[in-house]
Amino acid sequence: MDVSRKYARIERERRFLIASLPQGVASVSSIVDRYVVGTRLRLRQVTTDDGSVQRKLGQKIRTSDGATEIAHTTMYLDDAEWVLLSTLPSRVLSKTRHHIERDGISLAVDELTDGTLIAEIDDGDGPAQPVPHWLDVIRDVTAEDSWTGVRLAGE
Repeated sequence: MDVSRKYARIERERRFLIASLPQGVASVSSIVDRYVVGTRLRLRQVTTDDGSVQRKLGQKIRTSDGATEIAHTTMYLDDAEWVLLSTLPSRVLSKTRHHIERDGISLAVDELTDGTLIAEIDDGDGPAQPVPHWLDVIRDVTAEDSWTGVRLAGE
């Protein structure tokens, strides 16, 4: 699929199933994702550890078949937009995001309600960096669609 990048930010994230939460948690946020049924849209509500709430409408599309590069477009929503859009039929995924800062490395670890831990490393515009030795990796799930948010929400 040819994807326009005009309004999108390109992400090069790798995801790893991990056995334990690493040391270095800098902050924690609560995330509720609502994957709108029959679309590629996601409504996200993020509540930070200081209690502030941010709501967004997003879309993530692989830039080509099998690519780990994702075109991600986001729009921030006010309360009225959130209330209206959240009435759409959707599948919900709740998780706790642990923001890790350790040895000059920043990454996120999502803890699902069943205790499963998924680490995300964003390589930005550069080449893939080595996985930190302190990340207790069970396996790389980057290319496994079954570990995407929409699938975890029960698409």
